[in-house]
Parts: sequence; structure tokens; C-alpha cells
Amino acid sequence: MKKIAVIGGGSWATALVKMLCNNVTEVHWWIRNADTIEYIKKYKHNPNYLTSVQFDTEKLALNSDLKDVISKADVLILAVPSAFLKDALAGITSADFNGKQVFSAIKGIVPEHNLIVGEFFNTEYKMPMQNIGVISGPCHAEEVAMEKLSYLTIASQSKDNATFVASQLNCRYIKTTVSDDIYGTEYSAVLKNVFAIASGICHGLGYGDNYQAVLISNGIQEIKRFVDTVHPIDRDINSSAYLGDLLVTAYSQFSRNRTFGGMIGKGYSVKSAQLEMNMVAEGYYGTKCVHEINKQFKVDMPITTAVYHILYERISPVIEMKILSDKLS
Repeated sequence: MKKIAVIGGGSWATALVKMLCNNVTEVHWWIRNADTIEYIKKYKHNPNYLTSVQFDTEKLALNSDLKDVISKADVLILAVPSAFLKDALAGITSADFNGKQVFSAIKGIVPEHNLIVGEFFNTEYKMPMQNIGVISGPCHAEEVAMEKLSYLTIASQSKDNATFVASQLNCRYIKTTVSDDIYGTEYSAVLKNVFAIASGICHGLGYGDNYQAVLISNGIQEIKRFVDTVHPIDRDINSSAYLGDLLVTAYSQFSRNRTFGGMIGKGYSVKSAQLEMNMVAEGYYGTKCVHEINKQFKVDMPITTAVYHILYERISPVIEMKILSDKLS
């Protein structure tokens, strides 16, 4: 049996470890903070995220030495914020990843490179695309903690690799499907966070459900235009990996990106909203990265552009959303 490691100590990493513990006898788990590791060993739950999740600590191989964790695992599931990925991997070389499989559950773009995580590992660590995969929703960590029925899509160009990871995450409350669309699922996961920020901004400004429905229906069209341009293959954009993931992120009370957008719509500055949140809103970084990437592809992306103007050019949300509303149909 291949050994699996989860890299990250946040809510999504905690949820992934919970899923894996249903199927495997040992999960290698890298958490940067040694005090957090000692707390989990003693009290059997993460003190900072999803505190209701109780672990059988005999199944956990907790470690703050990332190089050591990588050496002991065959499959690595990454669940650290994209903005901090390079920092987390400091001191790790291509040789450390030799023969490993990497599955990204990050749902973000590496800011310094404007690359989705799969491309980042392919270019920076010379990993074959066959050994890279993506774990996407629609799925919020908070509902995994409550064991509410949820669905995951596992994407890889290797069907065997995707099927193996899917089998290890599948359990009573998690249903999994596999896909070969690593580019589409990963870019879609980035963009849905951007649109969730837009949804939150509109909610904060007082727009109602009627407008939100128009905004999100235009959002899935924007995702389709972008992913079909960046990586044109036959895909059903209305399936749960794309449309479903967008809907749950745009509407759910657990969506940190929607919460972040709501604060911006209510008048918070970007910095003050970030300081008040305990978790990273990936869409903040994703907005700028997609905006930069789209300079090459020139896809019509009015929602992404509006969010970029608000977050990075400090244009009034009231003005920018009024301009956007005239472009939607």
C-alpha cells in the first residue's frame, strides 16, 4: 500500500486527514508548528482548526520536518495556502520528489510564478505531469468535520493515480469521482474563489438573491471561456467539479472568500479584512494571478476584472459593481 502524507495544518488539511483515517492505518501529517503537533498528540484534535474533529492519534505520524515527511511517503497531498507554498518548500529539491506523486488540494496559484500548483511542480521540480493531480470540490472542510455528505473530484492524467487517491478519500460521507482534466479543475478552483469574493462584495453592498443568480451564472460562463482557452479539451463545465464548486463557494456560510468579499463590500480595507480573518482567502491572490495570466490570453473576464479593480486598484466597490452590473445579462 502506498504511504500518504498531508502537507499543511489548516482546516482543509485537517479535513483531509480525517477522511484518510477512515481508510488507512497511518497518515503522515506535516505541520510546521511543533507546539501544535504536541497538542494534537495530547488532546487528539487540532487546536486551531476544526476543533470538533477527534483523531485516533495512533494513526497519525505527525512531523514538523518536511523533508523527512516527504521521504517517508509515496503520495503527497498539499493543503497549504498557495501564497506560502514556496516558503513551506524551502530547502526541498527535485531529488526529494523523485518517484513521488503530488496531489494539490490548494485551489490557488503560486503568486511569484503565476502558475497553478501542477505547473509549478512540473517546471520547478521537474515532476512528470503523470505524477501530479488535483483534489477539488464542491466540498467545505466544515461540513466534512460534521460528516455531512460531500463530493470530491480527483483529477490526474494518470487514471490509476487518481483512482488510488479517490479510493483513500472515499468513505461513508465522502463520494469521489475521477477526471483527467487537471488544468480545468485547478483553474476553475482558482476562479470560483474570485467569483465568491465578487458575490460577497455584492452581498455587502446590499444586492439581493436575484442579482446574485445573474452574477454566478455569468461566472460559470467566464470560467468556461477561460479554461477552454487555456486548455481546450472536451469537458462538461456544468458538472460538480466546476459548477458545483462555484455554487458552494459563492453561496455557503463557510466560504472564507465570500466572507472576505462581504467585508470589502461593507467598507473594510483589504488589509483590515485580512487581519480580521483567521484563514487565508485564496481568491485575493488568485485575482491578481489570473489578471496577469489573462494578459496573454485576452479572454473576456468582466467579473475577474471588477474584483481586481476593487482589491488592487482601490476603486470603490459601489462604482465598480455598478459598472459590472451593466455588463451582465
